Amino acid sequence: MLGPDRLDRFARHIVLPEVGGAGQAALARAGVLLVGLGGIGSPVLQYLAGAGVGRLVLVDDGRVEASNLQRQTLFTERDIGHGKAVAARRWLANFDAALEVTIDDGRVRPDNAGRLVAGVDLVIDGTDNFATRLAVSDACTAARVPLLSAAIGRFQGQVGAFAGHLEGQPCYRCYVGDAFDAEDCDSCAEDGVLGAMAGWTGSFAALQAVRALLALAGAAGMGAAQWGKLHLLDGLAPAMRTLTIARDPACRACGGG
Repeated sequence: MLGPDRLDRFARHIVLPEVGGAGQAALARAGVLLVGLGGIGSPVLQYLAGAGVGRLVLVDDGRVEASNLQRQTLFTERDIGHGKAVAARRWLANFDAALEVTIDDGRVRPDNAGRLVAGVDLVIDGTDNFATRLAVSDACTAARVPLLSAAIGRFQGQVGAFAGHLEGQPCYRCYVGDAFDAEDCDSCAEDGVLGAMAGWTGSFAALQAVRALLALAGAAGMGAAQWGKLHLLDGLAPAMRTLTIARDPACRACGGG
């Protein structure tokens, strides 16, 4: 049940037939792991907190730098030099003290990803290297937890929904394969990125997260969770298109290969 203060806070959600009181209560009960608190993670966190997602686990081993402020909207000049996870928790405490927040300022690796994933309803990955993304994906598949994976570069963004633990559904490894390591991603420092592009991608990922959480709770007023769908965002056109990702029967994470 939502108390009077929460009913007032989320009134604009509750009046939506696609969400309603039951959906808002489901969001309040939900737990989300957010890996990466950068250009994507910032708007994701802000909109999930705004949506009243009750339990948030935040993971990032980085520190705030001046060059982050162009796109990482969680942070201010006062945060420069401080850990991103600590600064994000401070932002949440000022925004909504009723939310349950856990932070981890370590790097995600195959040997600790399972611990981080355990006990949440959904994982959102906004990191910038394939080694971390694949470690998170494999842990999600093993723990039977769905994953939203988001990435950006220059004027492009992508958001994919993966549930490799479900029959016939792909995991993130089905999409990218095995031949990636930490050096395979493009660097924003080298190639650049439009700050607003990070905002669009992160906001869209937050929308997909709310959709998925409601669907997982059986309050699917916003429609299906869209597992296996990859949305490609083009900031220059502007345009968006959607692809369907097939499960790889030889995938060593979800296909038994």
